[in-house]
Amino acid sequence: MIEPLHLFFINTVMTRSDDIWEGMVEHLFLSFTAIFIAIIIALPLGIFVSRQRKLADLFIGITSVFQTIPSLAFFGFLIPIFGTGTVTAITALTVYSLLPILRNTYTGIITVDQAVIEAGRGMGMTENQILTKIELPLSLPFIMAGIRTATVLTVGVATLATFVGAGGLGELIYRGLSTWNNQLVLAGAIPAAFLALFFDFILKRIELRATPKGLKRQ
Repeated sequence: MIEPLHLFFINTVMTRSDDIWEGMVEHLFLSFTAIFIAIIIALPLGIFVSRQRKLADLFIGITSVFQTIPSLAFFGFLIPIFGTGTVTAITALTVYSLLPILRNTYTGIITVDQAVIEAGRGMGMTENQILTKIELPLSLPFIMAGIRTATVLTVGVATLATFVGAGGLGELIYRGLSTWNNQLVLAGAIPAAFLALFFDFILKRIELRATPKGLKRQ
């Protein structure tokens, strides 16, 4: 009994290969456009609140509130503003990606050993040099962990983009649920899970390559 189901799933993947490939391309576009925008917003904001710590709770709290809104409901809230389509999906995914990057950037910078920072000042470094040559390199593991978390989260939530007409692998999952076709659901869910794990692995390797040698030894 298991073998026919296994063969039926393979047949579904083969016959729907064009749909799966198209869904993966759309899924990647939505996810990584959102991650890119989130990094552009959250990384400078994390640096800013590390300098203005009284504002940290405010900004992190705002992004935390958005994180508590159910994903599908948040997509729905944006439809009256942006309509259906790619813009709504990317906007929602970007907002969901902000918290891990912002919080980890802030945490990484404020936990840098103050003795190291004072040593840099003693050597005549400017505040900008301290940031780029001391704080950011030493906080890189925190920042990359935030980006990795945001990437996995975004790839998963992007399956809901189909409900606002933005496509992606969620389209296959929705079709499968609508027709009680579990094989079609898996044909969308398995590639989405694979993409999340694959890019988490890639970002982990980038993190290890970019981490200063002293931190690697620690």
